[in-house]
Amino acid sequence: MNPYLQLSPEVLQARFEGRPVVALESTIIAHGMPWPQNLQTAQAVEATVRAQGAVPASIAILDGRFCIGLDASQLERVAQDRSMLKASRRDIAYAMAQRRNAATTVSATMIGAHLAGIEVFVTGGIGGVHREASTTFDISADLQELARTPVAVVCAGAKSILDIGLTLEYLETHGVPVLSREQDAFAAFYTRDSGFKADHRLDSATEQAAFIRAHWGLGLGSGVVLSNPIPVQAAIDPPLMNAWIDQALRDAQAAGIQGKATTPFLLARIKDLSEGRSLAANQALVLHNASVGAELAVALAQSDR
Repeated sequence: MNPYLQLSPEVLQARFEGRPVVALESTIIAHGMPWPQNLQTAQAVEATVRAQGAVPASIAILDGRFCIGLDASQLERVAQDRSMLKASRRDIAYAMAQRRNAATTVSATMIGAHLAGIEVFVTGGIGGVHREASTTFDISADLQELARTPVAVVCAGAKSILDIGLTLEYLETHGVPVLSREQDAFAAFYTRDSGFKADHRLDSATEQAAFIRAHWGLGLGSGVVLSNPIPVQAAIDPPLMNAWIDQALRDAQAAGIQGKATTPFLLARIKDLSEGRSLAANQALVLHNASVGAELAVALAQSDR
């Protein structure tokens, strides 16, 4: 066992018995939603994973330890602590060495999951290439992590605030396969269709598991993206969503928001502009992803048997 890891008793037992486990990030709790909706969503996501026959493993760095599987008090701590750092790959060692508390982004959660032997990770949407990246060079560390860390990431595509075309080009360059279910199109977080196609459409968890086993069995090494579109009833019309995004981007530029503060600012601003509709959509899509991710984890565990 890696000395920097602290697995909950439930996760440790599940790993020992070969039962399916699903990793869950903590940034969506600490920085993606307001209190108390963040805690309520986290609890609902864990319940959804359990209902599908898998064990949830919410991940965060607490008191300098990579905690894999948070108990109820730890989950509430992450949801309420406004001083919680936002940790990507580059920040993990600092948080641990300084015994700090940090919510893990997609990239950091992938690292924790892989160290703990967890193959499936559920999030809302992956990060990617930001708009105006040709001048800002703002590209999420999530993409490079997907290129190097073998974890299957179930998401509602990439966040709508990004340049999705360039994000998919980046993933292609680094050999990261992008799968989609229910449709040929790659999803765009709040909306179902980004206007771009995924690499391959695989609708069933059994098909997805077979693809992932083949990908890793060949030693190809990268993560795999599974795009799961937001439920129809929760989706927001693209023209309306784009108008809110454009306004939020102008507001961020006027306020001088840069770097890792950009995404939390934009999500909070879009929530205000949409009068809460974007938050409801965010909650719906992450719950849907949790269900699909748990099905995939179960299928992967069954394929091993």
